Amino acid sequence: MSELLTTPLHAWHKEHGARMVPFAGWDMPVQYAGILEEHKHTRTQASIFDISHMGEFLLSGDGATAALAGIVTHNLATLGVGKCRYGFLLNERGGVLDDLIVYRLETDRYMLVVNGACIDSDFAWIRSRLPGGLTFENRSFELAKIDLQGPAAFDVLSRTIPGDWATLGYFGFREVDFDGFHLIVSRTGYTGELGYELYLPWDKAETMWCRLLTDSAVRPAGLGARDTLRLEAGLPLYGQDLDTDHTPVEAGYGAMITSEAEFIGKSGLATVRQRLIGLRIDGRRSARHHDDVFVDQTKVGVVTSGSIAPSLGYCVAMAYVQADMAESVSFTIRGPRNTLEAVKADMPFFTAGTARKKLKP
Repeated sequence: MSELLTTPLHAWHKEHGARMVPFAGWDMPVQYAGILEEHKHTRTQASIFDISHMGEFLLSGDGATAALAGIVTHNLATLGVGKCRYGFLLNERGGVLDDLIVYRLETDRYMLVVNGACIDSDFAWIRSRLPGGLTFENRSFELAKIDLQGPAAFDVLSRTIPGDWATLGYFGFREVDFDGFHLIVSRTGYTGELGYELYLPWDKAETMWCRLLTDSAVRPAGLGARDTLRLEAGLPLYGQDLDTDHTPVEAGYGAMITSEAEFIGKSGLATVRQRLIGLRIDGRRSARHHDDVFVDQTKVGVVTSGSIAPSLGYCVAMAYVQADMAESVSFTIRGPRNTLEAVKADMPFFTAGTARKKLKP
């Protein structure tokens, strides 16, 4: 077994009592005070998350836009400088190799943010499909990433980093110089709440982390709360809800794929065999990844994610089910330990999030 990678905040996490677990090849904090407490604090105040395991690639040069448009699903023709967009990297069949956010730094200069487990494979896949003459760099171990999330995130950011942050819109970003280093502040996140993602030099991460923690509204949160928050918000997790055997259309993201470019895997999007749906399970017994899903006595799918939804007081799950059964109302979930009754539910499960909140200048 290969040694786990560590973020620049690894020592801080251990010194402050975090419970560490392997995740995507990294040794990561799953919780500090407790998942439920961290979840609640993020929904009501603001939490910071160490997401430095994510990968960052830089692509630049004449023709970078046309080249990238043929590789990812993002519609770069409508993506302005200073904006970013969520989308997918597909295989030839339309299966999801990774989900990623593309940042347009300049007309022909981009930053791609990918999942930590996919850094090497994504970089190799993209590089092999780029034409000559472009510059493509893996900056994953030079850039750290700290996510500031929660209804108080704007106030915390404004108190910490000078700037007119009220005019930064959802999925917009700014590059600023702060305290002697270059910083990207992006109004994005993975919790359903108002939030910002900070990209900064690896060796400045602990200074920024500790500076944010001096604000009384801020507490650290681990991957456990991040998972319950994203599930309540109906956001998929790569490796569970997104994988190489399912397309973005099957995962419910067909409407956002508007690119007219002939990107890799585009032809595979026409075939829809299964649909990713939301399920509500009353009570506190949760479905688990890989549990089977039935309609009557017929197996129609499998659970991809499941958990208690702390903000709602019941359990929720995502599951891929046969396309012709995706409009069914009642389902039975059967796992090694439980048989649970579930009903189809709209996603996001939690609808009171502040992610798209309009801020007053």
